[in-house]
Amino acid sequence: MNVGSPAASGADPEPMMEMNMTPLIDVMLVLIIMMIITIPKANHSVNLNMPVGTPPPPTKEPVVITIDVDFDGTILWDNAVVPDRGSLEAKLTDVAAQADQPEVHLRPNKLVSYKVVAGVMASAQRLGVTKIGLVGNEQFQ
Repeated sequence: MNVGSPAASGADPEPMMEMNMTPLIDVMLVLIIMMIITIPKANHSVNLNMPVGTPPPPTKEPVVITIDVDFDGTILWDNAVVPDRGSLEAKLTDVAAQADQPEVHLRPNKLVSYKVVAGVMASAQRLGVTKIGLVGNEQFQ
């Protein structure tokens, strides 16, 4: 507590130059408590609407078309060499035109340039092939 200096007992007291921090701290504590009260309870579960019952068994095995991309960029369609990009796109167009599209398994060699594999995937997407996936290939690795 600052009472004042004894030498200046008859003079006017000097104003205090320090800020009173108590109201500021009280307001901050009230705001923190209000924030803690209003935060929603953490929910650690995700509600999913899953289908009920057992799905019917598949009536037939899916048709699988394998596209291999060799280390030098050679494209093989079911173990037959595809001579150029136009032939590949013609075959992909035939696949995309089918009502029940066959599965297309793309098996790139680990040494092939990514540009070649990305080109095959881009062609398939552009032409409307929906059932395409990358498959590990032990034969070419």
